Amino acid sequence: MVEQHSNYSVEHIGPFEELLKRDFMGFHGKYFAGRDLGLTGCEVSINRLPAGKGMPFVHTHRRNEELYIILKGRGTFYADGDEFPVSEGSLVRVAPEGERAWQAGDEDLYFICIQAEAGSLSQATLEDGVRHDTKASWMKK
Repeated sequence: MVEQHSNYSVEHIGPFEELLKRDFMGFHGKYFAGRDLGLTGCEVSINRLPAGKGMPFVHTHRRNEELYIILKGRGTFYADGDEFPVSEGSLVRVAPEGERAWQAGDEDLYFICIQAEAGSLSQATLEDGVRHDTKASWMKK
């Protein structure tokens, strides 16, 4: 259940171990957050790929680059004909035209994938962030 507020949305999807209960077009273990949370600048998927399983196809994108953030497990990533190991803490960025696929190793592979239109970032945190005098509860001491 998504909580919608004027400037933010909150959803609690539960433990990552339960991701296999989710289904996206026949792929179990994949949850796209964009529509539910009302994302407007990127798409985010939270993923759990069972041990030994892999993407059944290599794919590219028309406009979106992707950032894969490996949270737990080990596997193999395929990008433009290269195959390399990934594990907790691995970050892989793939341009839209880059061919990609992945496979879990001998344990389930947990990862987040963030998609955004390539070349659309016009500024970053330092240029965009604005500090306020407002205090959260832990800051008032």
